[in-house]
Amino acid sequence: MLDSNSLYIVDENGDEKKMTILFTFDSDDFKKQYVVFEDPENPDQVFAMAYTDQGELMPIEDEAEWDMVDEVVATFLSDEEETEG
Repeated sequence: MLDSNSLYIVDENGDEKKMTILFTFDSDDFKKQYVVFEDPENPDQVFAMAYTDQGELMPIEDEAEWDMVDEVVATFLSDEEETEG
């Protein structure tokens, strides 16, 4: 589930966990929307998932899709470091 700056995922123990949304983006190539987020308790780990218009999260399973997402995330993180430095 997505809200304005947080999303909730169910972890491997079945517990719901609140995550912080870093940004969202659309891909014309894959015709999907993506959300990039982090665990506020461990901000060194960044995660990404696709999502539907209804806010339903979907795993990214295609290697080419992951490559595209990795590139977008790397650009975002690089830009963040430049603005902080």
